Amino acid sequence: MTLTEQIITIAIASVTTMATRFVPFFVFPEHKPTPRFVKYLGDYLPPAILGILVVYCYKDQILTINRETLWGIIAGTITLGIHFWKQNMMLSILAGTASYILLLNFVHF
Repeated sequence: MTLTEQIITIAIASVTTMATRFVPFFVFPEHKPTPRFVKYLGDYLPPAILGILVVYCYKDQILTINRETLWGIIAGTITLGIHFWKQNMMLSILAGTASYILLLNFVHF
């Protein structure tokens, strides 16, 4: 890419990123109530997306049982356990990720 193309690409990426941040404030002003549909999406979309991500992460590992599959199942179980115990999503995600990385790099059989 030429320098001009790089500058145009960065400008387009910057403008679209800023638009995604600012447009909701214009579409849903503070003095108007939030539509029920948007509240519904805010309540049900995050758990649905997390469910889709879990299915996506494990979709290829179900058919083959190997070391990485075992580590993924253990890390997922740790993530679930910590989340149900502490009710803290950030802590459970960090613990699950750390346990998967540690198992993958330091436990060999």
